[in-house]
Amino acid sequence: FGTGKVVIFTMASGVPQEVGPELVAEFKANGMKDVVYYQLTREEAMKPGSERILHGVGGVWFAGGDQARLAAALLDTPIHKRMLELYQAGCVIGGTSAGAAVMSEVMITGDEKRTDNKEGSWEVIWADDIIRTRGFGFVKAAVIDQHFVTRRRLNRLIATVIENPKLVGVGIDESTAVLVRPDGRYEVLGENQVVVFDARRAKLAKSPTGRLGAHGMALHVLLPGDVYDVATGKVTAR
Repeated sequence: FGTGKVVIFTMASGVPQEVGPELVAEFKANGMKDVVYYQLTREEAMKPGSERILHGVGGVWFAGGDQARLAAALLDTPIHKRMLELYQAGCVIGGTSAGAAVMSEVMITGDEKRTDNKEGSWEVIWADDIIRTRGFGFVKAAVIDQHFVTRRRLNRLIATVIENPKLVGVGIDESTAVLVRPDGRYEVLGENQVVVFDARRAKLAKSPTGRLGAHGMALHVLLPGDVYDVATGKVTAR
């Protein structure tokens, strides 16, 4: 994108004043010279001209934590609108954990409605259970989940895909990343796996009790180096 400036947003974190300097140091240790972090309130982000903090930026990074905090602070602000423009122009935008979940237009919040399970263990595949809201919308063809295999989050992504069958579910495990390439394909980087659920051609069903079904839903377990074409549903192996 022609510049090495990186802006980090820490609003998802419960300890932003610790996470911010740590991430700045990490990026600089990896060769980035111009790195700054911001911990903004929604009021600050909504101010006219707030988007000027992104002037000359080549990369934006979202720290981990609670993705709902990020959306609450930045969604539909001048900063958010400018980030969408920058992304289309080639700016690299990414994030850790919650920062990955907020990438998609449909965002999984991590909460449930019907199970009365405060821990959020997602023990069922029911309709109208998984709480979803708007994410930042950089990724429109898929919904992103994270810590996926390690924390056994299959049920909530399966339910989300069945209830939103035009979207592909992409579950990213720890120490792993998905690079959304300029050609629209998803390349797996890192150490572990990415699980993809595709119900776009499946026959979907729901029982009278609200349990969800899908016949012919595709499942891919991708390894580092694999490339997934979201348009065709095909995988190119490493």
